[in-house]
Amino acid sequence: MSLRSNRATAVQGLEVAAVDLGSNSFHMMVARANGSELQVIDRLREPVRLAAGLDADKRLHPEVQARALACLQRFGQRLRGIPQQQVRVVGTNTMRRMRRSEDFLAAAEMALGHEIEIIAGAEEARLVYGGVTHGMGRAKGRRLVVDIGGGSTEVIIGRGPNPELMESVSLGCVTHHQLFFEDGDITRAQFRKARLAARVQLEFLERRYRKAGWDVAIGASGTVRGVWRVMMANGWCENQITREGLEKVIELVLSRGHVNKIDFPSLREDRRPVFAGGLAALAGVFDALDLQKMETSERALREGLIYDLLGRLSNHDVRDESVNTMAERYAVDLNHAQAVERTALKILDQVGKSWNLEPKFSAMFLGWAARLHEIGLVISHSSYHKHGEYIIKHCDLQGFSQTDQKLLATLVRAHRSKLSPLTFDDLPSMWVEPMRRLTMILRLAVLLHRSREPDLRPPVKLSANRRALDMTFTQKTWLTRHPLTQADLEREAEYLKVVGMRLKVQ
Repeated sequence: MSLRSNRATAVQGLEVAAVDLGSNSFHMMVARANGSELQVIDRLREPVRLAAGLDADKRLHPEVQARALACLQRFGQRLRGIPQQQVRVVGTNTMRRMRRSEDFLAAAEMALGHEIEIIAGAEEARLVYGGVTHGMGRAKGRRLVVDIGGGSTEVIIGRGPNPELMESVSLGCVTHHQLFFEDGDITRAQFRKARLAARVQLEFLERRYRKAGWDVAIGASGTVRGVWRVMMANGWCENQITREGLEKVIELVLSRGHVNKIDFPSLREDRRPVFAGGLAALAGVFDALDLQKMETSERALREGLIYDLLGRLSNHDVRDESVNTMAERYAVDLNHAQAVERTALKILDQVGKSWNLEPKFSAMFLGWAARLHEIGLVISHSSYHKHGEYIIKHCDLQGFSQTDQKLLATLVRAHRSKLSPLTFDDLPSMWVEPMRRLTMILRLAVLLHRSREPDLRPPVKLSANRRALDMTFTQKTWLTRHPLTQADLEREAEYLKVVGMRLKVQ
């Protein structure tokens, strides 16, 4: 049996769940792995309209916040009994834009009973593409996938399972409705303006995407499916959205003249208030990319999350691939990185239980940080840890949430030189103590390998209590034969005092 088969077998029948906290609706899907497909057990969807609840200062209106938390409590009841590691919850465009979101996020996690990951636009695009194209094979060649959500539109071109171009644009049915149809009136002039504005939003990618080309265009999400249903109900298309049919839907909406008069039986009632905004966004996509037809897909971000989660559970984590790709791109000394990782994991093995560090999470982040701790050297040796932090914070790391990237960037920044009491202040409170301890482990591993001796395996034994670490060298003469390491450890003990940690070397 192949490794791929073993991985697939490991998750067969496993119940997993994905929750998508979108700008228009909150969605939850519970499913089981069934061969290469998903057996959907349950779906929940509620039109929360999160994007419409942001005020001019991008703060969430209390009424919308209450509506969102009530929805999450209901979702949370359904998720009880599913292990934490088998659930992924992501927030998208509106949660990315929200200011002072910490209090809402904490309340939302409490209501749901699970951690919420805020994902970047590029990561959202990757997950959408994976959800739409999973299991399609390569028969359709290059694919253009478009997902128009409540607050953003993801536009992706890929071949087979691999996305090649990915963009997330601040263009959604809710936000476009607010900009152009907030008073409810739908005039020809206003719709023309909304359609043109959508195209302008996409102008930066127009030439690049047209040049790349595609064999088939696929639209996902409620907006695209809603337009298709109206078209089908009126006999204006068969299985695809066509440009001709799209123009007929636009004329139909214009004939209504007001949002309240959009009462098409084929359109879900909760989608009617934002239909004109989504329709103008879709027309802008057709114009920008010169589309004549578009297939539609019922699958999108939720399915992408589920497939990604099943990959993690079967030890095929795309985050590993992202880290390894970045290490290669920045010409990391892989032998040295592996030596640092090996020693860091050895130390974790010895002190992790005493420090109450979750084994899998801690090993993953220590491993990633060890592999990437020197990427800043590509810029300059001076302050290379700061360069590394900047690169990790601002790059698109596939599979990583914004919190994941912040944690990894913090480890890389703090792996050497002086520490500040403020080093961990920017992290979510639940991560401050674990990251302080993982930082201490990584710093010691890097320090012990400063000589970069090939095949060096420092003979260290460590024990820990809440704020202290005792280090013993099992070969009594080892430290005296490595005077640079001895001096570094003495300096390290002084550095760690600043953040309330004690290091004792015997």
